[in-house]
Amino acid sequence: MNETYEFTEYTADAVVVGAGHAGCEAALALARTGLKTALLTLNLDSIAFLPCNPSIGGTAKGHLVREIDALGGEMGINADKTALQIRMLNVGKGAAVQSLRAQSDKNAYHREMKRVLENTENLRIIQAEASEILVESGKCVGVKTSYGGVIPCKAVILCTGVYLNGETITGHVVQKSGPNGFAPATYLTKNLIDLGFQVRRFKTGTPARVDSRTIDYSKCEIQNGDTDIYPFSFMHDSPPENKIPCYLTYTNLQTHEIILDNLDRSPLYNGTIESTGPRYCPSIETKVVRFKDKERHQIFLEPEGADTLETYVQGMSTSMPYDVQKRMYRSIAGLENVDIMRYGYAIEYDCIDTLDILPTLEFKKIEGIYTAGQINGTSGYEEAAAQGLMAGLNASLKLRGLPPFILRRDEAYIGVLIDDLVTKGTDEPYRMMTSRAEHRICLRQDNADFRLTEKGLQTGLVTKERYERYLKRKAAYEQLLAKLQERVPHKQAETFLQKYGYGELKVGVSYADMMKRSVPLKDIMAEFGVFTEYSKDVLETAEITVKYEGYLKQGLEMIDRAKRLEEKALPADIDYDQILGLRLEAREKLNRVRPLNLGQAGRISGVNPADVSVLMVWLSTNK
Repeated sequence: MNETYEFTEYTADAVVVGAGHAGCEAALALARTGLKTALLTLNLDSIAFLPCNPSIGGTAKGHLVREIDALGGEMGINADKTALQIRMLNVGKGAAVQSLRAQSDKNAYHREMKRVLENTENLRIIQAEASEILVESGKCVGVKTSYGGVIPCKAVILCTGVYLNGETITGHVVQKSGPNGFAPATYLTKNLIDLGFQVRRFKTGTPARVDSRTIDYSKCEIQNGDTDIYPFSFMHDSPPENKIPCYLTYTNLQTHEIILDNLDRSPLYNGTIESTGPRYCPSIETKVVRFKDKERHQIFLEPEGADTLETYVQGMSTSMPYDVQKRMYRSIAGLENVDIMRYGYAIEYDCIDTLDILPTLEFKKIEGIYTAGQINGTSGYEEAAAQGLMAGLNASLKLRGLPPFILRRDEAYIGVLIDDLVTKGTDEPYRMMTSRAEHRICLRQDNADFRLTEKGLQTGLVTKERYERYLKRKAAYEQLLAKLQERVPHKQAETFLQKYGYGELKVGVSYADMMKRSVPLKDIMAEFGVFTEYSKDVLETAEITVKYEGYLKQGLEMIDRAKRLEEKALPADIDYDQILGLRLEAREKLNRVRPLNLGQAGRISGVNPADVSVLMVWLSTNK
């Protein structure tokens, strides 16, 4: 038996465990705000790895990326640099639900993020597995590695992804493994349980990767990128170049028959997999069983990178046996002769109950331990990166003796995400969606910098260069809003509006008035030759502001009403069992979550409006 000798590996202010998307943002937030930071990763080759879909953004996720960028994070910058294609989703719908999505070069994304981390001051990267969080007197004092290295520190951010006791499952084959064949983390779960974390088991999955040379693209529908859009990062002036197209095809009745005939061999249906999987990103087996009336499901063929032949088959996530997978894929138009390079698999992993953490993402029971990403039960790179940034920032602020940084639900999608996790918890992998944000008309991706860059500056993460770009864009936006109020010559306006079904004008109109009559700003610009000096993003934000003025006003009124409850703070030491009038369930939930204010209390599952009224009376009589 080999002996492990302890020694001091490094001394840091903070240690980040895991270098996925949460870990990268956490480490950068700490190091860029002046803290000596160690970043532990099981494998340097897995830094910022995209183990599932090789893409960044998507519905609601694009909002998160732009918010991360507005706060000084790295994901948006990296996504722009390494994109193969970029598109705006939901262009036929309202501005609130439109989202950017980039097809990323998987290997380039990893390399570029690794380069940024390696060249960041105050940051040391170490290939090592964390085996124990060292605690003294209720506070984190260090991290121990599996080889005996000890890193004394005052804070640790756990960003372990799907690696904790990871197991991959394909048919009857179950392997101890992280994603893509990387080694799992086998030591830390027991330590977390000993520290008081409640640990449970979640599951996610991924489809096969196929050889692009064996795809008949002539049988598929081409999906080109967009050019007339803005990039993810506010630091970039134009969108990335569209280099490679994606393609669309569909499953069919034969595909569905193959799946249904082999359900007894599916780990999801024969009892091999017992953990909870993602509701909003189900396997193809689940889709076929759940939606038996559907004759086909969309399948997107997405390149994994410019330097590889691997193609990701989005929409075909599966843990079916290898032979069944081969028949499934080859039943699809364009894939009749496809060669599978990597078979799909499900992966099970350990995560925690987020009712045990504060809105700062710090563990309630031990000071200095923070969690972010899939260890918190979320699903997706963007959700992970957002949490990593917030956990890293809050650890930094605490170590610098500054107030915590908590975003409200009316301030950011990041605020919605974290509030949902720490107030409601999640019994399945959590995915961000626009429908979760009640104030989404005010939380658009186009105005993320207006909402958040000032706040990022106050935390110390936003650079002078970024802030100056923000001020320049804000000034241009305000100038354009003023110009839109200018009156248009009466006769010219009347003639122009007749094209849109309007008759004689009784009063004069401004450019803004015409926009409120559903005339697109681009048509006004073409007709009158105005506003051509403004950038695409400034024009869009101004047009939305004018067009949705009434809705935005209603949204701000809703926010003001919600703020009144958020401003009524609840003392941290309340014993809810002693408050007469609260129902038993409400007492149990309030004691567990320990809400910061009445607004958060009202969002806890099991706490109803009558309970909130009781708390309001209690507050008024116990000032």
